Amino acid sequence: MAKAFMKKANPKAALVVDSLNLAFRWKHSGAKEFSDDMIGTIKSLANSYDCGKVIITSDWGSSKWRKEKFPEYKGNREELRANQTEQEKKNFEDFIQEYEMTLADIERRTNWPVLRYRKIEADDIAAYIVKHHHEYGIEDIWLISTDRDWDLLLADDVHRFSYITRKESSLAGWADKYDFDHADYITFKALDGDKGDNIPGVPGVGPVRATSLINEYGNVFDIYDALPIPGKSKYILNLNDSAEQLLLNVELMDLLTYCDEVLEEHTSDIDAKVMEYMNE
Repeated sequence: MAKAFMKKANPKAALVVDSLNLAFRWKHSGAKEFSDDMIGTIKSLANSYDCGKVIITSDWGSSKWRKEKFPEYKGNREELRANQTEQEKKNFEDFIQEYEMTLADIERRTNWPVLRYRKIEADDIAAYIVKHHHEYGIEDIWLISTDRDWDLLLADDVHRFSYITRKESSLAGWADKYDFDHADYITFKALDGDKGDNIPGVPGVGPVRATSLINEYGNVFDIYDALPIPGKSKYILNLNDSAEQLLLNVELMDLLTYCDEVLEEHTSDIDAKVMEYMNE
């Protein structure tokens, strides 16, 4: 049934799903069982975006590669888990168990490849697929994730949909959201940091000042080369002291540049599975 459904849509367009991210939709609603609903939602999204192919990506623990470069990576989440009540721990364990059952159901009931590897995050798998999608014969991609980090992957033929905001992100609409080019999004993120992943930005440099710095100096490497920047403002002094953190942030956050290195021995497995699936 799943295969027949997918044949109705464009066989060269792929829906790339951040599956653990999507599963949290049912956790937040308090649902105990969501396998059927999640599979149905993915099918509906594929139909909406005329995607004849669906590729499932999944986190499987925090990134070992990033932890080695920055041991504090996602350390805030570890603290939150340590402070959970017994009931909260039980609820989360039940959610993960149902999520694992859902992935097993997807593999049993559909022909969608499920790509997950220990100590690898879905962000990097999605980035690798986007980076190499023309080699796979994929002409159009819809990313399904609420994670704005995935906007780093946008291209003329790569777009994102968030189930929380119900909004789409694309290069065509980039100027409606930001006052800098999409190519400078990694610079914006390196300056601003990522509280969710415990990656520090430059103290005192929020979104407004990050945008101003990009417009005045250029990309993160231009800013790095311009340091130290003259000025007595606290945020300028902080920026001058953050040169190495800026370069580290680029490594931690630039998904497209580093995905091959992050995935290492898994790239051949991804290539084989995606190529086989696209040729079905």
